[in-house]
Amino acid sequence: MATDAIIIGVGAEQGLGAAIARRFAREGHRVIVAGRTMAKLATVVEGIEAAGGAAEAIVADATDSMQIGKLFDRARDPEIAVFNAGVNIRTPFRDISVETFEEAWRTNTLGGFVVGREAARRMVPLGRGTLIFTGASASLRGAANFAAFASAKAGLRAIAQSAARELGPLGLHVAHAVIDGGIDGERLRARRPERVAAAGEDGLLSIEAIAEAYWQIHRQHRSAWTLELDLRPYKEPF
Repeated sequence: MATDAIIIGVGAEQGLGAAIARRFAREGHRVIVAGRTMAKLATVVEGIEAAGGAAEAIVADATDSMQIGKLFDRARDPEIAVFNAGVNIRTPFRDISVETFEEAWRTNTLGGFVVGREAARRMVPLGRGTLIFTGASASLRGAANFAAFASAKAGLRAIAQSAARELGPLGLHVAHAVIDGGIDGERLRARRPERVAAAGEDGLLSIEAIAEAYWQIHRQHRSAWTLELDLRPYKEPF
């Protein structure tokens, strides 16, 4: 029986979460896709099933421990969990409200902790599995106008580091991916078409290429596990 891959933070069909789900489904895993909009999740599931894969859609809030716990309980044999939820908030420092700051923390940091904890509770007793957190440039540095987002993403990175050091020796591979650059997906194309045009060919991160990197992380031999992987377009300054 195929093991399950749980992808939390799935939205548009041409988004990173959906691409990750398709990649794991292609390898024979039953994929549970979770997000906040059933219509979008259903479209992703239909595409996976049309390609011969198996998938299930569940509406869930990553910050709700009861919802996430129930989601993991639906998995028959969880082997992979990916936390891909996130909200990018750009606001001048003097204008950041407490509510905005807390929203960034809840979605990016608390959500990552809840998903990671529930994944660990199910997979550590099995002695194997992969847990991947999607990070960003802000995981490593706080740019102007991104104090809320950067602090939240840095917190997620710290969670991944701590979890990896604790859970790796127990057989659970924990990894954090720094996505350093614009993602060539539906969101960026709809909101900033000028940036997409200016980037040129391969100037943005391909969602399929990121998904492939996640698959390769999962396939790594335990004698050479990756904790952190930086991914960026070939001409992205850093």
